[in-house]
Formats: sequence, C-alpha cells, structure tokens
Amino acid sequence: MHGSGPFGTSQVTELPSDQNADYQQLRLILAALQDGVILIDPDQRIAWANKAALRMHGVQEVAELGATVSEYRTRFELRYRNRHRVPEGAYPMERVMAGEAFDEVVVEVAPAGENEALWTHRIRSLVLNDTAGVPNCLVLILNDETERFDAEERFEATFSANPAPAVILRLSDHRHIKVNRGFLEMTGYAEEQVVGRSAYEIDVLDGAARREFAVDRLQQGRTIPQMEAVLQLPGGGEKRVVVAGQPIEVGNTNCMLFTFVDVEPHKRTEEALRKCESNFAVAFQLSPVPSFLARRVGCCLLRANEAFVRESGYTAVELAGRGAGELGLWADAAVGQELERRLELHGGIRDFALQLRTRAGDLLDLLVSAEAVSMGEGPCVLVVAQNVAEHRRTEVEIASALEAVMQDTSWFSRMVLEKLAKLRRPDAPDGAMTSELSQLSPRGRDVLALVCRGMADAGIANKLGLSRNTVRNHVTALYRKTGVRNRASLVVWARERGFTGGAPPKLPKLTKV
Repeated sequence: MHGSGPFGTSQVTELPSDQNADYQQLRLILAALQDGVILIDPDQRIAWANKAALRMHGVQEVAELGATVSEYRTRFELRYRNRHRVPEGAYPMERVMAGEAFDEVVVEVAPAGENEALWTHRIRSLVLNDTAGVPNCLVLILNDETERFDAEERFEATFSANPAPAVILRLSDHRHIKVNRGFLEMTGYAEEQVVGRSAYEIDVLDGAARREFAVDRLQQGRTIPQMEAVLQLPGGGEKRVVVAGQPIEVGNTNCMLFTFVDVEPHKRTEEALRKCESNFAVAFQLSPVPSFLARRVGCCLLRANEAFVRESGYTAVELAGRGAGELGLWADAAVGQELERRLELHGGIRDFALQLRTRAGDLLDLLVSAEAVSMGEGPCVLVVAQNVAEHRRTEVEIASALEAVMQDTSWFSRMVLEKLAKLRRPDAPDGAMTSELSQLSPRGRDVLALVCRGMADAGIANKLGLSRNTVRNHVTALYRKTGVRNRASLVVWARERGFTGGAPPKLPKLTKV
C-alpha cells in the first residue's frame, strides 16, 4: 500500500480473487457507513453508491448520479471554496480515473444550472486492485461538511460585521489569523498589520492588570476573564481597553477569541455623568424653593435642600433615609398617602395641595409638584414643595386695601393707585410715588401730560406756546428725574403713579385722636 493522510493510511488496496462475492460483501459493509461511498469501474461507469452518497447529492437512485463520470459532470456543478468552478478534467472522479490519489479535496456541489451550492463535500480517493495488481475498482469517500462550513461562513460574517472589536489568535503558534473592522477602527491598524503577526508583535495583554495570570491561561487555552489592558497603537499612542479571551475552534484549529471594550468613551461618559450630578447637586441646594429627592416607592427621603431644611425645621441628617410618613411630615396622613400613591404610580404630579407639619408642630400650606428622575439610588422623584402662605398673605393685603378704600370713596383713586403701585413696587414706602410727582415743576407736569397723550414735540410746543428746544429740554429733564430713557417708559412711569395731568394730590393731614 502507499499514500497517507489524515483520513486513512492507505490509498490502494488489493481486491480478493472472488470478485462477485467480494463486491457483494463490500457493498454490505459500505452501505452501513455514515460516509458517502461511490464505486467507479475502470471504464468510467458509476457502479454503485451508498445511501449517504446519494443523500449528499439530493437523489434517490444511483442512476440519477449519471451512468458515467462524464454524465456526472453534466448533472452536477462543482466549485472550489473560492467559488471558482472546477474545470473539466479536475473533478475528483476524473482525477481518480487518471490514477491520482488524494487525501482531501473540498468542493461545493450544486445541481447543474443552480446558482447556489447546496452541499459541501470533503473527498478522498481509494483504489482497489485485483490479485494481479491491476486497478479493479475506484472509490470516492465523501464526508458531508455542509453544516460545518455553513456555520463557519456564518461565523465569518458575524465576526466581520460585529461592531465589538475582536481578533482571533491561533494557539499553536500564537499568531493572529483574523481581525474584524471594529478592532481596526478602534486602533487605526490596517488588516495586513494584524493578520499573520504574532502575539509578541501585537500584544493584546500588554499592561494587563493580571498579565501573568492571563498569559498562563492563554498557554493552557483556557478562558481569560475580563481585565484592563493597554493596546499600543500604530501611530505610537496607547488605548486603554477591557480585554477578555474565549477559546474557540476555527476550521478544526484551536484558537483564542479576544474581544475588547474601549474604556475611554465609558470614562468620558462617567465623567460627564459625575459632572452633571455635581451640577444638579449645586442647583438643588441653591434653589430657594423647598425641595427633596426621594425614592419613588415609599417616599423615603434621600436628600433635602437647604430651603426644605429651613422650612421643615429638621436637619438634613434627620431627614435622610427616613420616610415622609415615618417623620410625620404630612399633617393629614390620608392626603399624604394619596400623594405617595400617585408618585409611585405616575412618577410625576402637579400642584398637589397639602399641609406639612414642621418639626416644631407648625403647619405649612404647600403646593407639591414632582417629576420622576433616574439617579444612582434607583428610581426616584424630585419633589418641589412651594410654600403658598406668602401668596395668601399678599391676597389678604389686597383685600384689606380695597376694604379700607371703600370706607371713604373720596380717597378711592389715590389709595387704589398707591396700593396697586405698591404691589408692583413692594419696596417703595407709602407716599413715595406722590413725592416723586411733587418734585416735578408745574411746566414739567404740563409737558408730561401731553407726552402721555401721545403728542410730539412740535404739537406740545404749539399747545403750550413754547419753542421746540424748550420742550426738548423739559423732556430731557423728565428723563433725568424719572430715570427712564424714552417716551414710552416715561408714559408707563406716569401711569403707574396715576398721573392725570394735574397737580399731585396732597396727603391728608393726620389728626391726633
């Protein structure tokens, strides 16, 4: 015998002398094999094929393979793995007919006229000689590798398209055999700079937190857990990554699949998040409106701003980690439970009225609004509790002012105007606006009255018998005394003070009781 290969050590075997009996016995043996077997006579006639071989061609009978090798070529189209057609004379049947012995030929098989191959065969040859040493039977042994190669193609497509950076290292010689686009884009390498290079040239474990441990696992072909490492870039820079290794087989070759995560974007995101949370904390504490951050479920307070601490009377330490119900913040427990139920259900609420009981036992009228937020503590709500007592005091002041005015209708215009002006200018003392009007000269008030009627300088000059320059000087003086810069603002200033064009009303003299 001669020839050797991974699928057998013999390519030529002597056929026993009793040919017919031996053929029958041989067929019985071959029929039970999982491998496909096709027997070919020296005259090119396809003599027999077992069921496995027929199944690998999608036929039921030997005749459907073709009566001869030539007919087989017309019925089935063979292609190499690179999709190039196998030319006439190079079909495995034709090669074995020519006396060529081969250990492995991989071809894709399709019915003639089909664009896509349906099967992938791995074929080896065997020649049976008679006792005189003359070839008596030619044998093709077929292995169906369709599923395996399809899986490899899917892996290739998935590996190449996967945006997660990855390389594959062959364990036998520690050379990189595959690299995907994600790795190339992350590092700036070209494919030819990675494929074929050894692990010493492109060290994906450089600077690893547990390098010795990782290298030992690589030598053993075992999983390498995630760890930080530093990739050296082709331009001379560095890239910090998280790397992990998983042993895999690629085409019956033991390999290690390395995957990477670029930690720099994550670090930038974390830094931005920390900065955002820091800014939120500053704004939260400086807000003049009482506010607190609480868990969405249970309304457990996590932090409270200075305004809430001041209004409630509790310290920040006393509030943190305790539920609103536990603290007794809600004056009406049922109303408080309804608020918490809505927060848990919807996450947000607007202008919910309730009373808060301070640490000293006082009651505060609040309008509560809340919004769901995501924080490190989990699902939370930001609660803003506006104290409406000040607004109600203002309303009471307005009502009192109107009642006081209505007691003496002769004072109605002046008092209403002054009260309304005070609402708009709460810092101005009583009588301040009347005093401001008293500082204007009689001619200045005349000019102001006509300005308020919308008259231009020429009209005012004609009305008062003055020159236009004199009118402009009076208007300039009004700007200076009132602190405004244009006629529209001057009109607003006068109307706010109830100016009607005459002398300012005199305040009534107070009489001693």
